[in-house]
Amino acid sequence: MSQSNMVPVVNNGDGDNNENNNNVNNNNGGADNTNAGNDSGVQELGSGNTSSGNHGEGLENNQAPPPKKKRYNRHSQLQIQELESFFRECPHPDDNQRNALGVQLGLDPVQIKFWFQNKRTQSKNQQERHDNSELRTANNQLKFENQRLKEAIRQASCPKCGGKTAIGEMCFEEHHLRILNARMTEEIKQLSATAETIEKLRGKPVMSHPGMSPPTFEFGMGSNGRDVYGNVGNHSRETTGAVDNKPIIMELAVGAMEELLVMAQVAEPLWMGGVDGTSLALNLAEYTRTFRKGLGPRLNGFRTEASRETGLVAMCPIGIVEMLMDENLWSTMFLGIVGRAKNHEQICADAAGNFNGNLQIMSAEYQVLSPLVSTRDSYFVRYSKQQGEGLWTVVDVSIDHLLPNLHPKCRRRPSGCLIQEIHSGYSKVTWVEHVEVDDSAGSYSIFKHLICTGQAFAANRWVAALARQCERISSMLATNFQSVDSGDHITLTNHGKMSMLKIAERVGRSFFNGLTSSMGSTFSGAGGEDIRVMTMKSVDDLGKPPGIILCAATSFWVPVPPNTVFDYLRDETNRAQWDVLCEGEMMQKIAEVINGRDNRNCASLLRKVNTCQTKMMIVQETSTDPTASFVLYAPVDMKSMEIALHGGGDPDFVALLPVGFAILPDGTGQPGGNEGGSLLTVSFQRLVVSGPSGQLSISSVANFENLVRRTVLRIKALFPCQTA
Repeated sequence: MSQSNMVPVVNNGDGDNNENNNNVNNNNGGADNTNAGNDSGVQELGSGNTSSGNHGEGLENNQAPPPKKKRYNRHSQLQIQELESFFRECPHPDDNQRNALGVQLGLDPVQIKFWFQNKRTQSKNQQERHDNSELRTANNQLKFENQRLKEAIRQASCPKCGGKTAIGEMCFEEHHLRILNARMTEEIKQLSATAETIEKLRGKPVMSHPGMSPPTFEFGMGSNGRDVYGNVGNHSRETTGAVDNKPIIMELAVGAMEELLVMAQVAEPLWMGGVDGTSLALNLAEYTRTFRKGLGPRLNGFRTEASRETGLVAMCPIGIVEMLMDENLWSTMFLGIVGRAKNHEQICADAAGNFNGNLQIMSAEYQVLSPLVSTRDSYFVRYSKQQGEGLWTVVDVSIDHLLPNLHPKCRRRPSGCLIQEIHSGYSKVTWVEHVEVDDSAGSYSIFKHLICTGQAFAANRWVAALARQCERISSMLATNFQSVDSGDHITLTNHGKMSMLKIAERVGRSFFNGLTSSMGSTFSGAGGEDIRVMTMKSVDDLGKPPGIILCAATSFWVPVPPNTVFDYLRDETNRAQWDVLCEGEMMQKIAEVINGRDNRNCASLLRKVNTCQTKMMIVQETSTDPTASFVLYAPVDMKSMEIALHGGGDPDFVALLPVGFAILPDGTGQPGGNEGGSLLTVSFQRLVVSGPSGQLSISSVANFENLVRRTVLRIKALFPCQTA
């Protein structure tokens, strides 16, 4: 290294003024090459640049040499510029780079090393000071904003009276807590006014809190969107809040959701082949091993029904979830299975309104469409949750064990559906039904095999009904309707076709309402058939004639498959052989609108062939799926129909009283073999007294029963006993 490149030693006497001993020169902006905490570096630099004259001067004065001050080496401006330029490119040079810099700048590699260390420390300190300054500025801004808001609250005035609404020196958080406390206090007062104290909860004593009272199954008019007449129950108490039971109910719902996810996705050995050879049945031993918690052991005397089914549904997942979480839509969607439904309390609701995490307490009445079979009442919590993109689950689980005064005959273990979005508005639905039922006191007669094998409420019934209703909804939302046109048919516009579908939908809804009402009746007629009759009083009911209406229902068995019975009854050319309303005259189809992939799912308009003066037409709704079929119809006034179809009238004002057949398999059929017989339930509604003030006579009831009985006998004669 040449002497010209060496930096001379300069003692500026500022060593004591450098408080940090980090050798930073503020005048030239450079970082020193020595570290005050490293003695070896100082000694090395001092030994090479210390003048011998200083030592000699101390000897001449015969005085002890004064303590040596630390000497600091200052780099030249050129050296500092080169070092800073290199620092911007590489703050952490390696040994080779330091050696190269030392050669270039005439510095020792150790000097280079310590300069970079000091420079990094200096840069870090500067950055921290800058960050602290920004944080202080932001903090001051927040304090100013907070003070401004407090001042605005103090100066606030009522927009109605102009008076001050200031809350004094109370902080905002305290004010919010006081409002919340007042709201909760009022809620507790309301709950306490109607609640009963729970004595025990899962066998443990509970502190004195307002609890839950047993639910009511008294579904009055409008409780589920259906006009059910008459008093159906004698319970008078309404379910109140589940304040104290919310943690238990939420824990139960979360556990039920986890169980449903396993039940819906795991195959063998949890699920095995069902009795019909196509469905799945639950392996109870494997279930007990897999789920040791849940609702606990099975109840004595209760029979288990469990099944699983997967199907494709023409609706997006969120649309299905919305219908399942709304008791009115749910009961309408499954008219043939759910007789009545009620939402007692919403425990949790998603703030965004998309049903993710919704939790609600419900009760429902499940029915087989026959007055010969008792309904199943269930009290449960329903929980919906989004599991991922396009994947939803909805689960039910009974909570009747939380109510000591409620002893239902049906308990729902985790049951529900897993809904997965496929494409183009379609969803894959996996349905799980798992219930325990006590039907020891029931007398099912012809329905015994269907019920005892678990087919009456099996998962395939739910999936088939859901798929059918989604088809119907899709067809009603379509702009172009499928219809049959010929010389004998009337021409319908799209508006007329929509009106016809709405009237047919009303026929079905009114049929199921009347059938549900008659199933709750205990009045039985005389004769060979067990006919249940109920009276209804219609007063200012939209779409119903005013007066006293009789509703009757009965069930019977025929030894032919359901498809054969369905095709025969829906054919208008066969109607004169069994329909007493036709009076033996032939009927013709003058209009038809299809509302499903199967052309047999349709709404039709019929009239007599040879009677031009008749003022009556028949609206017919036919519907079928793999588990159930329906032929429903209602006589309507011709003028009212013409106004609804062509004149733009409201189809809801067309007065009608439906008649119809619900056709179920008897449960004895086998895939690829014997198809089994059919279980038919027929229901009639008829106006027997015009005007609400009229009196019902015994002869009117007897004549009405004879009408039902003649219809049953005619159909039985058409299908004599034979091998089904």
